[in-house]
Amino acid sequence: MNASTKRKHAASPAKYLIAASVAAIAGFATVYWSLAPSDNASSPALAPERAATSSQDEEGVITGSPLKGLNTGAMSAFVVRPKPFSLPDFSFEGAGGAKESSADLKGRVVLLNIWATWCVPCREEMPQLNALQAELGGEGFEVAAINIDKGGTEKAKRFLEETGAKNLTLYTDPTGKLFAKLKAVGMPTTLLLNAQGEEMGRLVGPADWASPEAKALIEAAIAASDDGAS
Repeated sequence: MNASTKRKHAASPAKYLIAASVAAIAGFATVYWSLAPSDNASSPALAPERAATSSQDEEGVITGSPLKGLNTGAMSAFVVRPKPFSLPDFSFEGAGGAKESSADLKGRVVLLNIWATWCVPCREEMPQLNALQAELGGEGFEVAAINIDKGGTEKAKRFLEETGAKNLTLYTDPTGKLFAKLKAVGMPTTLLLNAQGEEMGRLVGPADWASPEAKALIEAAIAASDDGAS
């Protein structure tokens, strides 16, 4: 074997390593985009809108999201939808294992939080979600924190007790399909739904849901829902 051939063979492992790295990066990108919100192509899903709270068309009718401009401070990571986004139907279990669905959440504004007992950030933000429910919860609003652990509800129940979340109803998804169905890309993921069950916006990761900015966001959603009902 001559020197030139030896050099070619010596370089081969490096070439294979580079090719493998490129393939891994491509695979990661495919997974990320498959789970990202489906309207990424039309508007950047991770670019929060901070323009004016509303605009008017030629006839003076107010248009745009009522949440525009409110994703600041503790809510800076909250992504506002330019207009409400329809979600696929989904199911989960309520207190005592009662079968419930996305239709049962309609009629009020809902902060839908997807969490798991193994999620450290979920443990950190659960007291804030509990405080939000205690202050604003009622007929017009609910924090629906849905656990996606498998293997029964005992761990989830104990988690809520340990974090002092006594104001939250124990909702669970024993199938674990909710995460993918709602195209969540991190844990926790929290969606704000209007009274029609449509997504007004979402936040990936933990947040201080007891902050003034969070309350202002929720109150704006409730006010918009009340205006639509009148």
